Order: sequence, then C-alpha cells, then structure tokens
Amino acid sequence: MNDTSPFRLALEHALSHSLAYLENLEHSPVAAGASLQTLRERLAKPLNSAGMPAEQVIDELVADTAGGIIGSAGGRFFGWVIGGSLPAALAADWLTSAWDQNAASYSCGPAEAVIEEVCGDWLKDLLGLPRDASFALTSGCQMAHVTALAAARNALLASRGWQVERDGLFGAPKIRILSSDQFHGSITRATRLLGLGTSAVTGLPVNQAGQLDAATLEQALQEAPDTLTIVLLQAGDLNIGAYDCFAELIPLAHRYGAWVHVDGAFGLWANVSARHRHLLAGVEHADSWATDGHKWLNVPYDSGFAFVAHPQAHRNAMSYEASYISHNDQVREQKDWNPDWSRRGRGVAAYAALRQLGRHGVAALIDACCDAAHSLVTGIAALPGAELMWEPRINQGLVRFLDQRPAATESDHDQWTDAVTSAVLASGEALFSNTTWRGKRCMRVSVCNWQTNAQDVARAVAAVARVLQEQNR
Repeated sequence: MNDTSPFRLALEHALSHSLAYLENLEHSPVAAGASLQTLRERLAKPLNSAGMPAEQVIDELVADTAGGIIGSAGGRFFGWVIGGSLPAALAADWLTSAWDQNAASYSCGPAEAVIEEVCGDWLKDLLGLPRDASFALTSGCQMAHVTALAAARNALLASRGWQVERDGLFGAPKIRILSSDQFHGSITRATRLLGLGTSAVTGLPVNQAGQLDAATLEQALQEAPDTLTIVLLQAGDLNIGAYDCFAELIPLAHRYGAWVHVDGAFGLWANVSARHRHLLAGVEHADSWATDGHKWLNVPYDSGFAFVAHPQAHRNAMSYEASYISHNDQVREQKDWNPDWSRRGRGVAAYAALRQLGRHGVAALIDACCDAAHSLVTGIAALPGAELMWEPRINQGLVRFLDQRPAATESDHDQWTDAVTSAVLASGEALFSNTTWRGKRCMRVSVCNWQTNAQDVARAVAAVARVLQEQNR
C-alpha cells in the first residue's frame, strides 16, 4: 500500500461520501431542497490563488452541493425517462476514470477497444438486431441519432451519385424525414446538426393507440415518391410508450426506397423481455436503430448506442484517416464509427452492467419496471379526483387530476394537475414530471430504475393521496 499516493485520500473521501449518499437515498427527499440562490452562494466562490488539498476539495464540494442533488439514483424517481446506476456499472465507471484511457482507438486503450467490440455483439444479441450490423457507443441517444442519420444521409445521397462527405450539402438532392407527430426533440436537433434542417421533418398524425398507420405513411410517401426519404419509427414514444407496427411499416417504406430509422431510446430494450418483445416484431428489418444505456440498462450517463444495418454507409459517414492517426486492421477502430475521437471508455460500464445482470437479469429489470409503472398509474388513477389517461403497456403511463370546483374548466384541470405534481415534489416523497398530451396536462409516470420496488410504489401513491386530501380541504 502506498500511503504517499496523491490519489488515496481524495478517492477515499469520495468513496465515503458516495456511499453515504447512495445508502441514504431511501430516507432522503427525492427533490432538491436547496434554492438556486443558495447553490450559487455556496459554489460561486472566488477562485483561490493557492491550491488546496484534494480531499478538502472533495469534502467542500459535497457540502456545497448539499440539497442540490436530485435523487434520480433511487427508486422513487419517476420523472422523464431516467434510470439509475447498477453497482457494477457505477464501479466500472469509476475505473474508467481511473484508467483514463482515450477510447478512440486500440492504440490508445487496447482493453477498452476489445470491451467495446464485445459490448456491441452482446447488445445486438440482446436487442434482436442483425449480427452483421455496425454499431457506435455514443454520449447518449441524441448522438446515436446523429450517427445513424449521418449513415442514412450518406447512403441516400450516394444512391444519387452525391458524395456528401466530400461535397457537402449545397446543391445536394433534398432529403425528407417522415415520422409520426410524436417524434422526440432529439430528432429535431439531429437534423440541425446534420444540415438537413428542421423543415425536413414531417410529423404525420397517429391513431388512438399513438401509432403511425400504414395508410397515412403510404399517402405521404406517394406525395413525393422521387424524394430521398428517411422514415422514422417509434419504439416507445416519450409520453405513452407507443410502438409503431414495424412488421407492416418497414416493408412499406422499403418499397419506396426509404431508409428506416428506429427511435428506441428506451423502448428497444423491451425486446429482451419475453412478455414484451411482441411489441417489436419486425424491428430487425430496419436500417438503423438508436437507444440509450443510461435509461433502462441503468449505467451512468455518457452511454448511448447506435446500430446500422449498412456498415459501409456508417463508416463512410464517420471515418477519417491521416498519417498521424494509428490504425490496426486486426481490431475494430472505434474512431471509424463514432462522431467523436477523444472520449472515455463508454463500453466499460455497459460491459459491467450486462455481466452483473446477465440475459435473464436484464429481462427481469424490464419486467419489474413495467409492473411498477402499471401499479403506480392505476394506483394513482384510483384516487378520488384522479383520472387515468393512459394505462401503461410498458413503463410509461399518464394520469390527470381534476379540479373539484363546480364549473371547473379544462384550463383549471391543467393548472390543478401541475399543482398536484408540484406538491408531491415538494413533499420529497417522489418525483414525477408533467407533459401536455392530446391537449391536456398530465402527470407523466416513467419507471426506469433497477431499485424501484413495491414499497417505493406504495409510498409514491400514498404521497399523491395525501396531497389530494390536503389540497381539497
């Protein structure tokens, strides 16, 4: 043991603080308790002229951020679609930082290059995707979309004799994106980053189940049959977890020469579950897919996955060679498939999570989250003054709260729903987020955390019940 190590005290203090935080999540408020002003007063100190001991920096950092850390790592966080971190994934993420490898290529980090190769194979197997598809480990689903759509842009324009990586987009044939009108904002941002423009996306109306109908898609395809087209399909939309009918829509899109991209930010993971994989029947025939690791796989942030059924288009869009850049033909060079070069070893945490869970553990995690979401939504909806808006098919559901005053309007119900959600948040017992769905404000329930259990569900339902009782007095 090296007691003179400059790392030991700082890391020991970080470990102690981390365990204190994680092991107290059950008893801590989920919401942040410190105000913006308080956090600024604590953290916005004048930059010191002289240095200070590393362990003191860590101790003061923890003290100054107290009350400003949301309990999204725990089992009572149901906002947006945010998972926690499995023990093995968190520990592996720490190791990733300690090893400090540049995971851009084999020469910079040999072990992490092989880990990434293995992760790609495991993920394709678990998610039911083609074994020969290429893949990229990105910072999140946002950049997974960018990666996959860059491959689509390459392939579609190459079909018209246009080399976009060489010649750019000025004067290039137009590319449009057809999607249901429930597409996520990350797609809009991807079109901006890729130079396609937000006007390239056409949102088509969905049916009552939140799905894009074949007749609606075909009509849109027929309106400009010669236009290069990407069809974007949903594997779990952000509000109700709706799945498009891949077995019907993918062959239809291909008949018109379109590239099909699947947004499976969290919903693609349902393919691991025997109970839920029917929702993804036919998804393997798409051209590209994107999902997150830091949602349902429960690994720390900086983990997204892109998969492309056409590896050459993927590589054409991403790779770059120069004399100063090392290349090894015996391995998969990560920089040939990713939009970034210098980066941490994103595969390490995912590798550890998959090893900890195993195939059956991933399936059990998916099923447990879906069961918890169903219990939460139906339990809250059964309370006086609550209304069921969407019963979960997977881990997403919606409820609404009705203003009990006589002659209350839809606007009153919207404001009351926001007020109830805010009051639950203030109680510290649970955290939900709200959304506007089909013109109405709703409490959005999302369960993605491996720690959520029946006690967490009962505690959250009880918190909503108390708020409704208190507010109606």
